[in-house]
Amino acid sequence: MNKWVELLLGLILLIGLIVFSWASATYGWMIFGKDLNILHAGWIFLKGGVFWLVAMISILLILLGLNDLKSD
Repeated sequence: MNKWVELLLGLILLIGLIVFSWASATYGWMIFGKDLNILHAGWIFLKGGVFWLVAMISILLILLGLNDLKSD
């Protein structure tokens, strides 16, 4: 695929996702009595990702420190 088509398609999808999630949060969409707030779900997913990133970095640092202690 052409690099400009890929870039344009990616930007269109990103802007569409941002508008869709904003609209679902602002207008309070309901499906079968359930709230469809995509922005809230994305925020929870982002917080979980940050948590696991920090947890994995801390485990990596502990293992590197143990390895340095072992080699001395």
